[in-house]
Amino acid sequence: MEDITLRVARKEDCPRLLELIRELAAYEKALPEVTVSLSHFEEAGFGANPVWKAFNAIAQINGKEVIIGFALYYIRYSTWKGCRMYLEDIIITENWRGKGAGKLLFDQLIIEAQEKKFSGIVFQVLEWNTPAINFYKKYTDKFDPEWINVSMELQ
Repeated sequence: MEDITLRVARKEDCPRLLELIRELAAYEKALPEVTVSLSHFEEAGFGANPVWKAFNAIAQINGKEVIIGFALYYIRYSTWKGCRMYLEDIIITENWRGKGAGKLLFDQLIIEAQEKKFSGIVFQVLEWNTPAINFYKKYTDKFDPEWINVSMELQ
């Protein structure tokens, strides 16, 4: 495994996190869907009422710390299960995939969820994203094909 460390995301990381979000969106063939501004992203994570938290995967590249990936989550409340972690995105930049950063991040999420006494972790994966599905199958075999994703845009 490469020398990768983790740390909690900071406000000054947001420009790099947005770069990685755009990289993921391009991979998912949905880049035009990324409409969040840097200021909104920063406010949502580090303003008066933060709604998300993230862990960064950091590598040393040419003597400099570089964010090579991150996992962003927020708290979701289930009337059936109570507080649950909702993993919005876990992203590793393409040339660092397969080197252990995703496992480090996902293991950290599990630790975080256990420490906060969440009843579980919930996330989505695109049905065609075989590498991600295979990664998640290392942790669980519970994939739910019954639910339909619904999204309503507000302007």
